[in-house]
Amino acid sequence: MVMSQAMPSIGMSPKTKSGAQKEDRSDGSNIRRSARLRHRAAWMYYAEEMTQNAIADALGIGRVAVVRLLAEARALNEVKISLRREFETFTQLEAALERRFGLNRAVVAPISSSQADPSYVIGAATGGLISDIIKPDMMFGVGWGRTLLRSLPFIDEVDVPGLTVVSLLGGISAVRQYNPTEFAWRFSRLFHSDCYLIAAPALVDSKETKRALIDRCGIGPVLELAHKLDAVLLSVGSMSANSTARLFDVFTEEDRKHLIAAGAVGDLLFNFYDKDGRLVDHPINERVMSVPVDQLQSVPLRILTSGGADKPSALIGGLRLLKPHIFITDEASAQKLLDET
Repeated sequence: MVMSQAMPSIGMSPKTKSGAQKEDRSDGSNIRRSARLRHRAAWMYYAEEMTQNAIADALGIGRVAVVRLLAEARALNEVKISLRREFETFTQLEAALERRFGLNRAVVAPISSSQADPSYVIGAATGGLISDIIKPDMMFGVGWGRTLLRSLPFIDEVDVPGLTVVSLLGGISAVRQYNPTEFAWRFSRLFHSDCYLIAAPALVDSKETKRALIDRCGIGPVLELAHKLDAVLLSVGSMSANSTARLFDVFTEEDRKHLIAAGAVGDLLFNFYDKDGRLVDHPINERVMSVPVDQLQSVPLRILTSGGADKPSALIGGLRLLKPHIFITDEASAQKLLDET
């Protein structure tokens, strides 16, 4: 994949240096980064292809401030980057993955090195694919995670009549950028669609509490939507001490060790499974507020997007568990998967 010409997606004023208003600060630490200033910086960088230093001079701000403005524009989905595949560098890897795991389609994204964070390139590839897949009147289920979050800037914002987005997992109390409900809501806004959330914690204290929430607190109807899903977009987590779920204290370090002892290599919506793609025998799997895995396995279009140096076993188990039709990963992870299976 290569980056095509990038254009801001909103009405930014295409003024250049002559209209720029000077600021007398050079470090950017106290600059009021207004929407107008952010849009001007984004226009200069993406449309006029000015360097960050040139933008800093034109706007009378420091380069650090320019970097922050561009990052904010991306985070707020004010800039869309279009990706296109112009050559088949990764055809062999993709074909090998398709054969090995029975996939309809594999998408392998290039990455600068095996040490780089793959969530950015996988997110970019995922966003491009989702833009092609979303259709009117679909019932679309989504998971959560860094990779999915990083797909948002690469998804085309367009009105999709009749589309319904369903979050497949409850929320977490420490609301951060990877919160499941936050991703589902931001995803749905790109398509101006309805969004259904599981208004409960991702993990509750007992299976009795879970049952009560479903039966008595209005969660049941949302979970019932899973029977109508046309497609799901999911990622998997690893059992690393640095996994997103562990860093957010969704479960304890003691739980993590017990899960590993039970054979867990990863999780799909906090449903923990082994390398053969079987759910492990552990109480946590009875306490997760998610759409059941067996329902996910019957969805007509299943998309799995994930990668990382700490995830080979999690990816292998996740592929065997979900049996996705489409799998999106990076080239380093793809090679690792093929080497280990």
